[in-house]
Amino acid sequence: MARILIYTSPARGHLYPVIGAGVELTARGHEVHVRTLAPEVDRVRALGLRTEPIAAEIETREMDDWRGGNPMESLELGMKTFGERGLLEIDDVDAALKETQADALLVDTNSWGAQTVAEASGRPWATFQPYFTPLPAPGIPPFGPGLRRSTSGAGRVRDALMRRLIFSKMSRVAMPAVNTMRGRVGLPPLAGITDLLRRPPRVFYFTTEALEYPRTQWPESFRLVGPARWVPPADPPVWLAAIERPIALVTCSTERQSDRGIVEAALAGLPQKGLFVVATSAAYGPEEFAGATAPNCRVERYLSHGPIIKRARVVVCHGGMGITQRALSHGVPLVIVPFGRDQLEVARRVEYAGAGVRLMPSRLNADTLAAAVTKAESMTDGAKRIAAAFAAADADSAVADGLEELLRERTERGVVDQFSVVE
Repeated sequence: MARILIYTSPARGHLYPVIGAGVELTARGHEVHVRTLAPEVDRVRALGLRTEPIAAEIETREMDDWRGGNPMESLELGMKTFGERGLLEIDDVDAALKETQADALLVDTNSWGAQTVAEASGRPWATFQPYFTPLPAPGIPPFGPGLRRSTSGAGRVRDALMRRLIFSKMSRVAMPAVNTMRGRVGLPPLAGITDLLRRPPRVFYFTTEALEYPRTQWPESFRLVGPARWVPPADPPVWLAAIERPIALVTCSTERQSDRGIVEAALAGLPQKGLFVVATSAAYGPEEFAGATAPNCRVERYLSHGPIIKRARVVVCHGGMGITQRALSHGVPLVIVPFGRDQLEVARRVEYAGAGVRLMPSRLNADTLAAAVTKAESMTDGAKRIAAAFAAADADSAVADGLEELLRERTERGVVDQFSVVE
């Protein structure tokens, strides 16, 4: 059995998807170490994983992409965050390896420094990707702006021009920091962002082809494992049983962005449709919303979504991958109001799959949201089709199998190094 180090960026949306895999690896007899954001350490320890916080200075470098005035500015700010965190991750991961003597690493796709150390260590390593991949391919719109998929001649020209613009921008922003990291540990530079995406020996991609655009071929390193299933255990809130109306679950991002308008529009428009609004405001206090205590409305800062989704007729959200795939896992259609990050791409794919509606923030108000919800409610068949595909996948086992495959490959190559193996 092996010692395995899981390293995440400071985001719950990047920790929770990989927890189930850590639990599965532990059940198979491996010794699993986790480095993640400090407020979640006790929760992960309680699951039997040996967990410590990442360096405090990494966690305090907050994601500030919400300050961007457009998707390209937000993308640039996000990549600057990854670069600055990555430079700090090098010493943090090196210390974790010395402490744990890990035989293999599973690293967050957004943790560029951790990936650099993993590659330089000579150990088997992989990344996990909990959002739609930016990796380009023919027939796939370039990642970021949420362009509608088109296979026409004009669409191919549009995609080629936009891809060149977006990826050159991404590379200009990201690669100086990435190559500085690589130089610090003795690795050669990479030419562009696509090289970085293809670098890991394995990429565990937390979705299925049912929710992706069709590709003629996936890279050999990619494993589409399905959505993560682990969520923090929670009993239904005591007030849930008293709700008689159909429920609209409405959520904001757990990482701050300018998305409070989703809750405001829902409180103003959805009770008039006969729905009960259950909203989680996350970065905003419930007291900030004028309608929070109105009839047929309830706003909580944080609330386990699982028990609510089981009762929900529709989910209205920003398009985070976690809440989106959780809703679809239960066959619940969505209205997605994307503000940035990967959310524009999530919204388009849900629309493409016929499992929900995309509503841009510039058009968001009580009336447009009510109309979008009505349309989404007619898309239950599409959501159930995705749910069936998700039910056939087992991400936790697939990730564990993939890491064990890497470890076996090292053994079969006859690689002998200084790192011990747990008996």
